[in-house]
Amino acid sequence: MFTGIITGVGQIIESQALGEDASHGRRLTIQAPVGFVDDVGLGDSIALNGACMTVTTFDAPAARFTIDVSAESLARTAGLSSLGPINLEKALRAHDRLGGHLVSGHVDGVGTVSHFAPVGESWELRIRAPHALARFLAYKGSITVNGVSLTVNRVADLADGQAEFSINLIPHTVENTALGQLAPDSPVNLEVDLIARYVERMLSAGVRAH
Repeated sequence: MFTGIITGVGQIIESQALGEDASHGRRLTIQAPVGFVDDVGLGDSIALNGACMTVTTFDAPAARFTIDVSAESLARTAGLSSLGPINLEKALRAHDRLGGHLVSGHVDGVGTVSHFAPVGESWELRIRAPHALARFLAYKGSITVNGVSLTVNRVADLADGQAEFSINLIPHTVENTALGQLAPDSPVNLEVDLIARYVERMLSAGVRAH
């Protein structure tokens, strides 16, 4: 489990194929901030842009680690297929503060940035969510975007079944996560609120029972 509070911005500095063709995954080498890997062990879980991955090797003095990503994960997430900045969060420990909200690290879908611009001292980020996730978005509800726990400020249902939601980003978030690199048409990983998923399941089960 995670909280959606980014603890470091790393860089994917190398991407190697795990097989001879595109049906295989890739091994990514991540350059982390100084000290980030000091308490990391083999097999630990680290969320990369909100996708939970397993550490396969690490070099604490160099602040680097590797993960193996399956072809399926590459096809269903954003930000793991190319070199560049990436949000990092180590798995939640039992005694940690829950600073954001409960995040599983399982990406529910990929959205698309429709607008990203400064508004006063903050930034407005608008994202189009796919039809399958639209029903989970609610005003003042929680959403995870590229691993960052955020609060929905507005939701608009679109004619094609998608939903566009708006988020206000404070300068601290823009400066201390990789969200500042986003631009219109950027793909982003989305994970909906865990509680909303359970509510939807219970409601749909109730409908079927009747």
